[in-house]
Amino acid sequence: MERIYLDNAATTALDPAVLEVMMPYLTNRFGNPSSIYSYGRESRMGIENARKSVAKILHAHPAEIFFTSGGTESSNTAITAAVRDLGCKHIISSKIEHHATLHTIEYLHKKGEASLSYVQILDDGHIDLNHLELLLQNNDEKCLVTLMHANNEIGNMIDLHIVGNLCRKYNAIFHSDTVQTVGHFPFDLRNTPIDFITGSSHKFHGPKGSGILFINENIKIKPFINGGSQERNMRAGTENLYGIIGFAKALEIATEFHAADKEKILVLKNYMMLSLTKNIVGTMFNGDPTGNSLYAVLSASFPKTDKSEMLLFNLDINHICASGGSACTSGADQGSHVIRTLNNDPDRVTVRFSFSKYNTTAEIDQVIEKLKEII
Repeated sequence: MERIYLDNAATTALDPAVLEVMMPYLTNRFGNPSSIYSYGRESRMGIENARKSVAKILHAHPAEIFFTSGGTESSNTAITAAVRDLGCKHIISSKIEHHATLHTIEYLHKKGEASLSYVQILDDGHIDLNHLELLLQNNDEKCLVTLMHANNEIGNMIDLHIVGNLCRKYNAIFHSDTVQTVGHFPFDLRNTPIDFITGSSHKFHGPKGSGILFINENIKIKPFINGGSQERNMRAGTENLYGIIGFAKALEIATEFHAADKEKILVLKNYMMLSLTKNIVGTMFNGDPTGNSLYAVLSASFPKTDKSEMLLFNLDINHICASGGSACTSGADQGSHVIRTLNNDPDRVTVRFSFSKYNTTAEIDQVIEKLKEII
């Protein structure tokens, strides 16, 4: 049986067209972008053209786009800088953030650098905006609000404008982990009240290890990594040249075909919801899958039985790739902090299916057949 890959929120297959533009930089265009001879200048030009392309697509200025190793580094940089450089003494976040955010804010809190509040989560997995405003209102210190644009496990989305305007109203810095949405949704950063966003190219058919951090031009922070003048003194270290070239190309392709891809993937998600409901008794869905939610993510839960307890393992044996929650802790299944926060029901087993332009309804039919056997 061919492998069926339904874990695209964890990572995606590299688009052949992306590999094609990366290849010259993996072979003969190997100059160090910091070298002054033509080999180096060629590499430098590749990076700056990539920056212009990314900025244009996100409606930002090229000077606001910084290339990093991915979403985790970008979020660490933004959150740490907000506390250490921008004077934020209080952090407001949620308990369903990605660990790149959660672990960073917990660390800063433990070190005594900032106090910490968590905004309440509604039953459908959305952020309680009234509680967020209450937290901002009742706070005397400068605040950092860090809330992800779309949850990587359940798919729920926030409205960046609503949250951003709240932050502006109370003079708070706003960082959003947009790793699941850059490359999947259009952005207009020039007209969005936001200070930092993040992106990672392997979530939209680009290479791993290549990300961005958007820093609003009105904000000045110090580097997180020291030791060189790369990225306009913001991130030391020789640039991931081919990764940066790949990031820009993947974003260009994702943007060009966005409408068609979104429509196709949404059809797959709805088809899977319907098929699960029809074929597997007791299927429930986490979050708000038909509301304000990622079109590529579906978090389903099934009654726990002797058979379903080993569900991911059994899917894997049948060459079906899905995840039990967040992919970043795969291997040892420690359970998901997101699902624990939402509905801590020990009698249910959660599986996240996430789709891409390469999936088909025929694959979903095969998965449903296997699930019927397993459960």
